[in-house]
Amino acid sequence: MSSLDPAPNRKSVRRANAEDVPAIVEVLARAFDDDPVAMYLFPGERSRRRGLRKFFAVQLRHGYLDSGEVWTTEDRAGAALWAPPDKPRPGPSDLLHLLPVVPHLLGRRTVSALSFVVRTDALRPRERHWYLATLGTDPDRQGQGIGSSLLGEVLARCDAEATPAYLESSKERNVPFYARHGFEVTRELKAPGGGPTLWLMWREPRP
Repeated sequence: MSSLDPAPNRKSVRRANAEDVPAIVEVLARAFDDDPVAMYLFPGERSRRRGLRKFFAVQLRHGYLDSGEVWTTEDRAGAALWAPPDKPRPGPSDLLHLLPVVPHLLGRRTVSALSFVVRTDALRPRERHWYLATLGTDPDRQGQGIGSSLLGEVLARCDAEATPAYLESSKERNVPFYARHGFEVTRELKAPGGGPTLWLMWREPRP
């Protein structure tokens, strides 16, 4: 998932901590409110916003704050959630953490939506890489270079360590942005039942 800004201006970023979680949850929920995948998974405006808040709270606290890397700005105007190459992939215990999110998922299409999520994870490359799980910028702050700055911190390490990076873009308009940072589309994945498309993107390290 990703929702970001296209501007090239670099901003100061830092690693997030537990005190940042509430603010980051809110900014990511706002950033993804119009995201096609979020709208597919969480029908209805109220359900979507509640579901997104719970999802990002779980993602931060149980998935990335301790065992991954979370980057934000001093004013918490955006965040990037990265899984380093040695971070284990989600297992059964991770699914249990997501149980509070389930009541907000779509009704009759819940099974097909969950299968889409599982299939997306299965298509993630097995090769050692950095995984960008989430990148979002506050809608009121887009166009100020925040997304580029949040990406740049880890991508610079990818280049220095000669390690690839991978992401799934849930918005077609973000694909050119990622392309400017070295990512290339490797596959398009369509959700069942007329759902949205994901653009799977891979980045080789730059010399």
